[in-house]
Amino acid sequence: MIARVLGLLCGFVAAVLLVTLAVINRHGVRLVLDPFNPQDPVLAIDLPFYSYWFAMLIVGVMVGGFATWMSQGKWRRIARNRTQEAARWRGEADRANQTEQLGAPNHGDIPQAHHCAVDPRGAR
Repeated sequence: MIARVLGLLCGFVAAVLLVTLAVINRHGVRLVLDPFNPQDPVLAIDLPFYSYWFAMLIVGVMVGGFATWMSQGKWRRIARNRTQEAARWRGEADRANQTEQLGAPNHGDIPQAHHCAVDPRGAR
């Protein structure tokens, strides 16, 4: 519960800071994507400065998520293999149980010895 409250508090503070920066930096900035002719660019974008920040934040989250996903590929493969192995073992156990139930002799007809004349440890 405390971790959730702290997370919400940090998120609220971050949101207030981002909105404040967006209001302060709302003037237009030109992003020139033509390195050969910067005075008369072929491709240029005029946006408020905070929109570049938000775009970089979104790109950073996506790149970080992709890097994390790629680094966890080994563990996903291991989990997938173990799941398949567990399913195979479960199926084998089910088949063994079905075979035992269908083809097992009736043990009720065999008399059971209750007393043994010979001590299993060899002592008399």
